[in-house]
Amino acid sequence: MGIDRLDLSDFRNHGTARLSPERPMIVLTGDNGAGKTNILEAVSLLAPGRGLRGAPLRDMARQDGPGGFAIAAEVAGGTIGTGTAPDAPDRRLVRIDGRQSAANSLGEYLAISWLTPAMDRLFLESPGGRRRFLDRLVLALAPSHAAHSARYEAAMRARNTLLTGERPADPDWLTALEAQMAEHGDAIHSARTDLVTALTQTLAGEDDEPFARPLLALEGFSGSSDDLADALRLGRGRDAAAGRALTGPHRVDLVVTHAAKGQPAGLCSTGEQKALLLSLVLAHGALVRNRTRRPLVLLLDELAAHLDARRRLALFERLRAIGGQVWMTGTEPALFEGLGDASRFSVADGQVEPA
Repeated sequence: MGIDRLDLSDFRNHGTARLSPERPMIVLTGDNGAGKTNILEAVSLLAPGRGLRGAPLRDMARQDGPGGFAIAAEVAGGTIGTGTAPDAPDRRLVRIDGRQSAANSLGEYLAISWLTPAMDRLFLESPGGRRRFLDRLVLALAPSHAAHSARYEAAMRARNTLLTGERPADPDWLTALEAQMAEHGDAIHSARTDLVTALTQTLAGEDDEPFARPLLALEGFSGSSDDLADALRLGRGRDAAAGRALTGPHRVDLVVTHAAKGQPAGLCSTGEQKALLLSLVLAHGALVRNRTRRPLVLLLDELAAHLDARRRLALFERLRAIGGQVWMTGTEPALFEGLGDASRFSVADGQVEPA
């Protein structure tokens, strides 16, 4: 199903908390500030990356706690967990079946995706935000994407340091770093392209109602590993002057268009942008379920509150059709009328109880 049991220790405002959902649909209700989103954040940290808030690790530890935190989950493949130690609040620890592991290893167990109110401005912010969103979607299908991204970034940082140093850069060293960027950059771009192609095919079978249908494209970079290696070599002078690499998959932007209107998402109304984003996340969930054996886990924070009754019921129907495990939050139980069977929990002041 996904997560069979979730345990939190000194995470955010939760001293200790245990949730053992028995049904795929999980509903967390409580007042604002009760700790509902904190639970979703904890689940999001069971995937590679910085979680749904992108916060520093030290900020996740309970303020009046010992200084570290722990998150553990029982899943079909065993027990996975993450956290920090009090004496190293910025160093992430990951354990799988009790053994220390790399954070990227978490991607082998769950395919986690989320939609939060903070993402409402996705189509209005910088390309970097859309790129991070895109990579998270890719990661749910291709766990190796995290390793390729990390190695690409490391090689790019080293190249930038050489190009901007006081001494002339060693050409052979630059060539080696550019070869690494080209190798991993090709894998990154191929995985992104495959995802956009697959999402486009999935979305083509969806109606425009009750959620808007998006058209997707990638802009800002294209080419093979040989093309990138050549572009980097030829652009050393320009990149040195800029202090950064000006070509590569790190410059890609995810372009989204409202299909029915033919209008860029950034020019659509706030409600239309939300609908486009929701359609995209739902299509991705369906794609993950069809393509991978890893359990799908969707985290939907305060989503039902922004939909009218008709669209809420349509959302619940789509979620059940997709399958997987869905964690939803809301201030009122009434927001989830029509959902049907679900594991329901009440959250108040960091305490979690079955509702």
